Amino acid sequence: MNPREAVPTKRRSSSGSPLLVEGHPTGRPRDTRIDRDVVAAVIAALRHGGYGVVTIEGIARKVGRARTSLYRRWPSRRHLVAYAVVSEMGDKPASDTGRLRNDLEAAVETLLRAFAGPLGSALPGLVADMAQDAELAQAIREEVLAKRRTSMRDAFARARARGEIREDLDIDLLLDMLTGPFYYRALFGHAHISRRTTRDVVEYVLRIVRPPSARSVRDP
Repeated sequence: MNPREAVPTKRRSSSGSPLLVEGHPTGRPRDTRIDRDVVAAVIAALRHGGYGVVTIEGIARKVGRARTSLYRRWPSRRHLVAYAVVSEMGDKPASDTGRLRNDLEAAVETLLRAFAGPLGSALPGLVADMAQDAELAQAIREEVLAKRRTSMRDAFARARARGEIREDLDIDLLLDMLTGPFYYRALFGHAHISRRTTRDVVEYVLRIVRPPSARSVRDP
């Protein structure tokens, strides 16, 4: 049987394309070890050879699994790559702590952890491959970046409801300012990414968003 025909119910992205195939034909629970091994193998392949060398068959051989077990979860390599990246970075980085500073620090901390690991060295090649493959670029934008930005946008919405930030803010621009330094430094390597970087980036963003009445008072 063609492995693509043995696909159970899928969870679909906002574009209607499946990212991760859920369930198993026999009803057995998913083996999380497969996911961990697959993510590590995909990131390693991206780091050493780029998107062009990533194949479901090759990753299946690398982790010692039947390719049908991978096809049940990921119907194409772009879905496999998107899942590996979001597994490294997380899709809901800004946890609700009740305080904007903590929410934003949690969000950028995920970038620090991701780019300090194998994904950091794989990122330049992945971005170059996205420029050449429109479907890969769409998968990364929709399944990684859009979800992360939604999480951080929600953090700003909660802060607005608490009166922590001004009303006249361009939230999308703020999200670029919050995350841009990490991508820029990971791609060009001109400066180190550190925990101090996360604190400084958040502090600069907070200086911009604070209401005028609160600018003379720093957060404790």
